[in-house]
Amino acid sequence: MNSVDIKANDIDRFFFLILEKIGVRPDVANYLIGGIIQASLRGVDSHGIRLFPHYLKGFEGGRLNKDPKYKFNKKTNSTGKLDGDHAPGHAAGAEGMLKAIELASDAGIGAVAVYNSSHFGAAAYYALMAAKEDMIGLSFTNATAHVLSYGGTRPFFGNNPVCMVAPCYGEEPFCLDMATTVATFNKVQQHKEAGEKVPVGWGVDDQGKDTDDAAQVASLLPIGTYKGFGLSMMVEILCSLLSGAPFGPEITHMFGTSMDQKRLLGHFFCAIRIDGFEDPAVFKKRMKKMMEALRSEPSLNAGVPVMVPGDPEKKFYRVRSQKGIPVPQSLLEQFNKLGSEYNAALSF
Repeated sequence: MNSVDIKANDIDRFFFLILEKIGVRPDVANYLIGGIIQASLRGVDSHGIRLFPHYLKGFEGGRLNKDPKYKFNKKTNSTGKLDGDHAPGHAAGAEGMLKAIELASDAGIGAVAVYNSSHFGAAAYYALMAAKEDMIGLSFTNATAHVLSYGGTRPFFGNNPVCMVAPCYGEEPFCLDMATTVATFNKVQQHKEAGEKVPVGWGVDDQGKDTDDAAQVASLLPIGTYKGFGLSMMVEILCSLLSGAPFGPEITHMFGTSMDQKRLLGHFFCAIRIDGFEDPAVFKKRMKKMMEALRSEPSLNAGVPVMVPGDPEKKFYRVRSQKGIPVPQSLLEQFNKLGSEYNAALSF
C-alpha cells in the first residue's frame, strides 16, 4: 500500500489544532495525541494515528468528555480508585498511572484502578511512564468481549492486554505489551479497512469456524487456548471487579454502537519502586546483561536473531523518529478531509 512518511511533530500539531477547535482541554488532547503517536512510532499501527478519526467522533458524539473532572479516592497508603469521568482512555489512563507513581513514591508500590474510562490504546504508553521514574510499570485494561470462550461458541472477555515495563541501562526499557489473543480486534479492523485477508488462526466466524475474512471475524482466538482465555479473565478481575466497572458482555462495543454511548471501561495500573528491593543502577545493568545474553543465544534461522520482547518496537521507533510515520494514502485522505472540515492543514 502506498504511504507517505510524515514527521511525528507535524502530525501532533495537526491533531492538536483540530482538538483545540472543538474545545478539548489541552492536557486531555496532549495525552491522547501522545499515546497514539507513540504507538505509531513504535510500529503498533493498529493502536496508533489511524484511530484519531474514531476518537474525534467520540468527542463530537459525546462518548468522550472534552473537559473531564477526575476524582481520586485514596483507599490505603498504596492503593486508590480514579473516576475517569469518561475522558479518552489515554488521558484517564495517564492520570491513573501518575497517581500510582505518586503512591509508590511514598509507599514503595502503588496500584490504581480506573473506571468510567474509554479505549486507552497501547498499554505500553502508561507502563513506560513508571520506567522513567526508576520503577517497574504494570498496565492492564478490559475491552469489548471478543475472545472466544474456551469450549464455548461466543466471546465473553476482551483481548485484555498484559503489559510490564522495566528500565534498562543504556537503552530503552524492557517492554512486554501483549494481548491475550493471537491478534487484536483493531488489527483485524486494520486488515478489513485495507481489504486484506487475515491469517487463519486469528479468529472465527459466528459459527465458531476458522475464517480468513476480516469482515466475518466474530471472535478472536486466545493465545495458548485455555491459558490465554484464563489470562483474559485475570485481567478482567483487576480492571472490572477492583474498579467496579462493567465486565464481559456488559461492556459497550468500541465500534458499531452510537457515539453518544459511554464505554465505562476499567483499567489497572501498578508502579513498583526498584529501590525497595535493589539499587536501581545495579538492577538496570543486570537488566541490560540479561537482555544482551538473550540476544546472543544461537538463532534457529540465519539472519533472524533471538530477540527480547519489545525489540521490534525499538527498531521501529528509531527508524520512524527519523524518517516519519508512514501514513497510507487512504488514511491521508481522511486526514485531509478533516483538515478541510476543521480548517486545519497537515503540513509535511
